Amino acid sequence: MSAQDSPSIPMDAAEVLTRFVVNAQLMLDPLTPESLRRQVEPKLLDALPALQALGVFDLFAIRDPALAAMVADELAARRAQVPSRPRPLAAA
Repeated sequence: MSAQDSPSIPMDAAEVLTRFVVNAQLMLDPLTPESLRRQVEPKLLDALPALQALGVFDLFAIRDPALAAMVADELAARRAQVPSRPRPLAAA
């Protein structure tokens, strides 16, 4: 069964996961030219919010230490940039 046939997997979710995996493989391939890595890295990082919303990082761990650190650092930086919600004022 393909992702297209599955009613539980939205096509955009399958696409973002596929793109992340392909870009991660390019980042990890020692034969990938540095110029291509610089093009792929922002695309890989741009996919993180969608993957996090899908719960991918709750289910799977990135085994490559450098890639795992890059993803963890980016997720932490994005969390730090999200403004917290203001607390409601207490009734007087």
